Amino acid sequence: MRIALYPGTFDPITLGHIDIIRRAAVLVDRLVLGVAINRDKGPLFTLEERVEMIETECAKLSKLTGTEIVAHPFENLLIDCAHDVGAQLIVRGLRAVADFEYEFQMVGMNRALDSSVETVFLMADAGHQAIASKLVKEIARLDGDVTKFVTPPVREALLAKFA
Repeated sequence: MRIALYPGTFDPITLGHIDIIRRAAVLVDRLVLGVAINRDKGPLFTLEERVEMIETECAKLSKLTGTEIVAHPFENLLIDCAHDVGAQLIVRGLRAVADFEYEFQMVGMNRALDSSVETVFLMADAGHQAIASKLVKEIARLDGDVTKFVTPPVREALLAKFA
């Protein structure tokens, strides 16, 4: 069974994330979305809210692709999370050159920790390259329209947070 891990904070899950998830799902039998517990980032949504949003959004994709897609919270090293879920692949989405520089360093460190876990990069679709959860939250906080960046249920969750 081919298992991949796609890690992120998903705070909140965006159309960019969903695009990468959809494309990664056709490459593997099981796609685990590693929901990072990163207290330093100060997430807007609780872990439980992020997992629920992911499960809601990915249920449709799972049916569409025939791939099992699950959320898995983690707070340990990424490579250890990959071991925990039995992943042979780590999936990372790239938006711009700046992403690549950071991701290149991460791949090197992860390979030094365990060279048997491969990292696969998927380029963001051109229509989603500008989407970043941080910016989506800022737009929503300032009462801007985020409908181009998130699904309707996620938009409603954002509006509720900033109400």
